[in-house]
Amino acid sequence: MEISTIKTIIGIVAVALTFVGYIPYSKDILKGKTKPHLYSWVLWGLVTGIVFGLQITNKAGPGSFITLTAALMCFLVIILGVKFGSVSKITNSDKVFLFLALVALVLWLVAKQPLLSVLTATAVDLLGFAPTIRKSWSEPFSETLSFYYLNTARFGIALLALSQYTVITALYPIMWLIANGLFAIMLNIRRKQIK
Repeated sequence: MEISTIKTIIGIVAVALTFVGYIPYSKDILKGKTKPHLYSWVLWGLVTGIVFGLQITNKAGPGSFITLTAALMCFLVIILGVKFGSVSKITNSDKVFLFLALVALVLWLVAKQPLLSVLTATAVDLLGFAPTIRKSWSEPFSETLSFYYLNTARFGIALLALSQYTVITALYPIMWLIANGLFAIMLNIRRKQIK
């Protein structure tokens, strides 16, 4: 079997894991158990779509499938959260992180250089994660824990599916592999502390 075929299969597996991961997350939103932070998910949807474009233009190949799927699923979470009234409260610190993320997004639009763009997009996504981390620190049961463990695995698989390994194609999945893994560990620890 050719390496490109293997990478395509790996990319499809990563996409399938994305859909599998969003099933319990979506169900928990419908039940009111999971309360996605609107700012985080809007930023993630926008930036993930941008990173997908960067990956495609830099020949990421099947490893970019996961990025496109993740962007689309972010918008599903936003729709479900708003429709079913399951979004979390917004604080002043959340507004600061949103502002910083939007400033970074504007810098990205001005930069027009792929490496700087992926660095900025990654920074924006991390800033977008801050409101979810803040909320989840005090309300660790307001997120679906299995979703973040599965995200860790799927971003690891997405890395294997990349056709070209460069900072531009690999930084984003590496960052999310680490961020999701650490967030899942934090949720687990906080849940045990609160019990």
